[in-house]
Amino acid sequence: MPHYLSRFEPATILSALATVTSHIGLVGTFTVSYSEPFNLARQLASLDKISRGRAGWNVVTSWLAGTAANFGKDRHFAHDERYRLAAEYVDVVRGLWDSFEPGALVGDKEAGVFLEPGKLHTLDHAGEFFRVRGPLNLDRTPQGYPVTFQAGTSEEGRNFAASYADAIFSVPRSKEQSIAFRSDLRRRAAEAGRDPDKLYVFGAISAQVASTREELDRLVEERNRYNSIENALSSLGQSFNDYDFSRHDLDAPFPAVTEEWLNSSQGAVTRIVSAAVEEGLTLRQTALRFGRPIDSLDGTPEEIADQMQSWLDDGAIDGFMLTEGLPGQLKAFVEQVVPVLQRRGLLRTSYEGATFRENLDLPIPQNRYSGAAA
Repeated sequence: MPHYLSRFEPATILSALATVTSHIGLVGTFTVSYSEPFNLARQLASLDKISRGRAGWNVVTSWLAGTAANFGKDRHFAHDERYRLAAEYVDVVRGLWDSFEPGALVGDKEAGVFLEPGKLHTLDHAGEFFRVRGPLNLDRTPQGYPVTFQAGTSEEGRNFAASYADAIFSVPRSKEQSIAFRSDLRRRAAEAGRDPDKLYVFGAISAQVASTREELDRLVEERNRYNSIENALSSLGQSFNDYDFSRHDLDAPFPAVTEEWLNSSQGAVTRIVSAAVEEGLTLRQTALRFGRPIDSLDGTPEEIADQMQSWLDDGAIDGFMLTEGLPGQLKAFVEQVVPVLQRRGLLRTSYEGATFRENLDLPIPQNRYSGAAA
């Protein structure tokens, strides 16, 4: 997949960004299937300190089977295994982040006391996938735990999000689908003993901003030129373990599901296949619907703001994740749509807090040993 090439390692690039930014959250995507909890706990804790409390972690389980070969593994974890591993991994990392109770580092030069030993804890974890002793060699960070993101939509993914995530990345296909998805996650969070108001859903959108109908028609035509059937097939294949759909008849019914597909991005595969079967879609129709970029909000700045506000007001979403569309459209959104959203009180004009958690109105997690917020 060409767009996966030439990508920076996230901890490095986010640490660099931390030195030239002051307020934005710095969220890196890190896999639990092909990394070690101790190393990642240290990397993210370091980033949280370097950024003065702006680190975030997008937890992924890696869905492409070919990834295993890059890490000397004979096989890729099965879908249910990946989520059991993810739950254990996050538990271990958070246990390591709790190694130091608040006040453990005394740093009293006069008394000759650097550390209060009773406030430093080993983890001594032994589980299905990991054995980690601890403690972490870095004290508690400004946020306690970096803000946790997740993007799974399968049953296992939703249950994981309800138990562990502070926010969910989603790619909504309609307002109705997003309302149902958000409601389901909030219900699961409540059943897991969490405050559902502290689990946010952020939906990916792109936008074509135009001041006139003629300009909008030109932008839409330009965008559609890039959305060829070849590109749509390639994009569709990414959700199906990088499967090459071009080997099939475009105008035949959508191909039968294979076990290999279900061990990939299961939520996306299930959603796409269900629609194809229920509606009797051909491969071409399926690719053009699901293999193209996400649905775009098109129109004048006021019209785009109206659409975004309706999603917020109707409980479909808690926030938006803006993706790049045509060249220049991100700049147009910032310069033309953002002021409209700010005038309506839908977008901040300044940052209320200093940390990422404060700006998302998320509490600092309690340290498991002290029982008190850091």
